[in-house]
Amino acid sequence: MTLPAEFHDIAERVNNWGRWGAEDERGTLNLITDAVVRAAAAEVRTGRRIPLALPLKEDGVQAGLIPGRVNPLHTMVQINQELFGPGTVACSDDAVTMGLQAGTHWDALTHVSHSGRIYNGRPASTITAHSRAAFSGIDKAGAVVSRGVLLDVARAKGLDRLPGDHAVTPEDLAEAQEFGRVEVRAGDVVLVRTGQIQVYLAGDKHGYGFPSPGLSVRTPEWFHARDVAAVANDTLTFEIFPPEIEDLWLPVHALDLVEMGMLQGQNWNLEKLSTACAQEGRYAFWLSAMPEPFVGGTGTPVAPVAVL
Repeated sequence: MTLPAEFHDIAERVNNWGRWGAEDERGTLNLITDAVVRAAAAEVRTGRRIPLALPLKEDGVQAGLIPGRVNPLHTMVQINQELFGPGTVACSDDAVTMGLQAGTHWDALTHVSHSGRIYNGRPASTITAHSRAAFSGIDKAGAVVSRGVLLDVARAKGLDRLPGDHAVTPEDLAEAQEFGRVEVRAGDVVLVRTGQIQVYLAGDKHGYGFPSPGLSVRTPEWFHARDVAAVANDTLTFEIFPPEIEDLWLPVHALDLVEMGMLQGQNWNLEKLSTACAQEGRYAFWLSAMPEPFVGGTGTPVAPVAVL
């Protein structure tokens, strides 16, 4: 299906190509300035730390929907081996084969392309088997620490979990912002909770992926208007799946990553954070979400931590 006029209209309104110069490879992460980070540090009041990553294991999130994106295959390569002779200190070591986006992860700006282009107008052909992502690989992201904001869409509606056919709209985001008595600011990393991760935690990995609530094609404009640095949520597909516009697959990915240059994350476990924010009555916090710097990677595992 050719991308419809509606998509191109939104793309034109959120496009950030050239905003930080023709050579830029980081997109909206440029909005995380020193001043933003200093202000984010002020959100730490109790020191309560909440990990947001799913465990990496062989029976993980992936269920075969995306070819080649395998759950971690964890192998011991040495066990109590006395490398320097009998009676010396013994070592154990292991190795992992996995899809970089198999668990809790960030998508790099090169994860998707459309119309032959990636972020900042570069050719999609710059991604090759040899050089991987020559531009805007995940290694170019750098430090991702900023003020985090939880927009708890499910809790704001009085629900444990949004229905599988719910497209999260700008109105939903505004409602969650008001519910949390918090205002999204420039340079923030926004976490959108749908509650969908509960399906996976209950043991139904297929039901977790499909059908799934997720972000509407209308949300990139909401994030763009507020100069959000990055967005993550608690679903496999990030956006509503199946798509809200028939046969228009991954439009939110294309708008966020290609047009806006905005990092996006999936499979974040926001359940404990939701409880903690409700208990403390505040929905902003310090967030550390450092990408693993795989050179040329189109994504990366991440083990984010929120500090209240």
